[in-house]
Amino acid sequence: MADGRVRRVAEQLQRELAEIIRLELKDPRAGLITVTGLDLTTDFAYAKVFVSVFGEPEAQQASLATLRRASGFLRSELARRISIHQTPQLRFVLDESIERGSHLSALIDRAVAEDRAHPAEGDDAAASAAGPGLSASAAAAPAKAPPRRSPSR
Repeated sequence: MADGRVRRVAEQLQRELAEIIRLELKDPRAGLITVTGLDLTTDFAYAKVFVSVFGEPEAQQASLATLRRASGFLRSELARRISIHQTPQLRFVLDESIERGSHLSALIDRAVAEDRAHPAEGDDAAASAAGPGLSASAAAAPAKAPPRRSPSR
């Protein structure tokens, strides 16, 4: 039961914190910040807030520093909005999973494009061994037996 409550409180804190950052944090150095996750300890004392920041690495670090400086303000706003016995101390961490996923996706796309541009040498050898008019896959596939017919009555 406690785990479910911690999860629900963490989700609520994440939603409220995202709204506070979007609407009430007036620092122009904050940039475009998205709260991607929040890990909350079971005693609600500490919350690790994962954020994604749009922009160059320097802008990301500046936004992260701005959030760290504003953590007292953000914590007090959370306390006003959510009634829990202890408002957690906020620790902001840059979430690089979106950037890492985008990078992996680009690598996969590039590998697929290279495969399409350069057919494998094995495919050419199989195609020439298959003979004219047959594809490599047709030559390599075993011959299929004709379908069985049931005796007609």
